[in-house]
Amino acid sequence: MALSEEIKSFLQEEALQRFLRYVKVHTTSDETTGTHPSTERQFDLARVLEKELQELGLQNIELDEHCYLYATLPPSDGVNATPIGLLAHMDTSPAVSGENVKPFFRENYDGTPLKFPDDPELEVNLNDAPQLKDCIGDTIITASGKTLLGADDKAGIAEIMAALAAFGKYKELKHGELRICFTPDEEIGMGTDKITLEKIPEYCYTLDGGEPGELEAECFDAWGAEIKFKGISVHPGFAKNKMINAASVAARFLALLQDYETPEHTEEREGFFHLTNMSGTEEEAQAKLIIRDFDVRVNETRMEHLRKMKELFEYRYPGLKINLDFKHQYENMWVVMEKHPNSIELAEKALTLAGLEADKKPIRGGTDGARLSLMNHPTPNIFAGGLLFHSRKEWIAKSSLRKAAEVVVHLAALWAEA
Repeated sequence: MALSEEIKSFLQEEALQRFLRYVKVHTTSDETTGTHPSTERQFDLARVLEKELQELGLQNIELDEHCYLYATLPPSDGVNATPIGLLAHMDTSPAVSGENVKPFFRENYDGTPLKFPDDPELEVNLNDAPQLKDCIGDTIITASGKTLLGADDKAGIAEIMAALAAFGKYKELKHGELRICFTPDEEIGMGTDKITLEKIPEYCYTLDGGEPGELEAECFDAWGAEIKFKGISVHPGFAKNKMINAASVAARFLALLQDYETPEHTEEREGFFHLTNMSGTEEEAQAKLIIRDFDVRVNETRMEHLRKMKELFEYRYPGLKINLDFKHQYENMWVVMEKHPNSIELAEKALTLAGLEADKKPIRGGTDGARLSLMNHPTPNIFAGGLLFHSRKEWIAKSSLRKAAEVVVHLAALWAEA
């Protein structure tokens, strides 16, 4: 069914006001703590959402010890349909501060570069975000310049909550049973580590994508690599033919990785090596890489390349020891999604009903949905509307919040009819 202007206006205001509340809650995750959740502050948002879900009349609301928040919206009267799950994550990336976020508005955007009140040297222009040219006349929201905004993924949460509010207010909006799950620690790759699979249905959707229209059912095959270099420290005044400077050797080792296989020089279906951390002294050094491609066989080639480099360096520097440790982080979700085309097709129809053209593309990253898909819960990823995630340049258009909430409403109706 077509949505009335009243319902669209309601979704706009609900999504916007909820989003502005949520981004002000500090929820940055931290991969160094080893706890689940990785930071207690994620409970601050979870408790806000728990109360709001109660106010919206949802059932089976549960906030567990690991900061997973579950809830159920019973089906509309007379609807007997397959349940679907709606998921979004509460944490924000540790790459940039998420504390004391101050949303900043640019109403009736005129197409000029975005400036930031708390950092006059920072700007977003069309080179950074060509999508801005489609947002003239809209309202653009960023943070003030000192932090990220948090649209990844508090926009997704706000859009789901806005749709739930609309289902409560407008009983003509049909839907089957909807099961909600808001997760912690997605940004550090642990968003499904402690999830209770019995609490989510077979078919789910994450709202964790970028620009309006995006629909993703394929992601990277992802590996992590930890490389440790063990050298020999000798007084530099007497080091000739004796010292093996581990930090220096590590720098030379990593410099041999080709520029054209780094994130800065790849796009679309191109994979990469990405150095995420490096430290060391003369005696010991270590580096962490992530390795990404859509084809597992290409990633195996990359790992074999590192093994051969290890052999070469140990031969070149007698006494040097290099330890390589690879960890498979997640698999390309397409191996599951290709067997469930209906969940993708219904999402495409929902996008069309919301006045958007479906932009099916592979995720150059991963989502909770990628992991869930490999757990036999097929979970395509739908846009949430934000862009330039994980940076102080992060932004979202006001209309994107409404459009994503509309997609949720249409998606629920389509599954109710399926």
